[in-house]
Amino acid sequence: MTKALRKDPALEQIHWSTNRHGDWPVMRVFAFDHRKQFEEMDGATPAKIGAFKRLCLQAARDVAAGQAGFGILCDGRLGRDALYASAETGLWVGRPVEWPGSRPLTLEPELGPDFGGLAEWPVGHVVKALCFCHPDDDAATWANQEATVQRLFAAARRNRLEFLLEVIPSKVGPVDDTTTATLIQRFYDLGIYPDWWKLEPFKTPVAWSNAVAAIEANDAHTRGIVVLGLDAPMTDLGQSFALAAAQPLVKGFAVGRTIFGQPARDWMAGRIDDAAAVAAMTQTYSALCALWDDARAAKGQRP
Repeated sequence: MTKALRKDPALEQIHWSTNRHGDWPVMRVFAFDHRKQFEEMDGATPAKIGAFKRLCLQAARDVAAGQAGFGILCDGRLGRDALYASAETGLWVGRPVEWPGSRPLTLEPELGPDFGGLAEWPVGHVVKALCFCHPDDDAATWANQEATVQRLFAAARRNRLEFLLEVIPSKVGPVDDTTTATLIQRFYDLGIYPDWWKLEPFKTPVAWSNAVAAIEANDAHTRGIVVLGLDAPMTDLGQSFALAAAQPLVKGFAVGRTIFGQPARDWMAGRIDDAAAVAAMTQTYSALCALWDDARAAKGQRP
């Protein structure tokens, strides 16, 4: 019997990438896919969280004003109404699948044990998985997380869905200028080719150069990188944006709590109404977009 040929992940990635739809040279993403952080707020209930996420969507739409280059991260458990309402808005839409805070990585129950829930997703939604991992993790932890990410990546491809992989090593161990680059290479060695990478805001140009080099050495067809916020204040984000914008592969940001944190706490507690919450988030999100566009322009890149 002739042995079946194994697929070449790199060749498969070329075929996949040349058949993707849409173009996202700039990514200004309002991330309100948080679940645990909302649930822990005083006064929060599932219904109130869902209603507030509709306000987040409204703020995103107000800032985007129909222009390209804007997006959201929104979950399907607490943010289902906002997720449905985002259809036909022109926004890029990413959707998380990880169970919040899980390590080793486990997924939201809605996906099902066979990940069959992805079959119900619109093709335009991007599968986003956050993996808390570190090069120094023990073999059992790595085996568990690798198996989950491999299955998820395969399921996303099978359902013609783009895949965003977020790695955060700083929450589970010490990091240096090579930590994230090492993680990136490990996932590529597994045959996992994310369409998007979501990475921490590194503190040195060398860390950024190493991460970008690891991606470009394995995949010339990735969509790019978005930098996350980690609930940082605006001044810190400005500094991290300045470093990230020096790398053409970094297309933008995906920031959440810096935008919605205080308005959400105030709204849940009844201190502000819908209009005030939307206005506050619109102001901060707009300021972040300007901060990113200015950082790119300072590096000679188009906004």
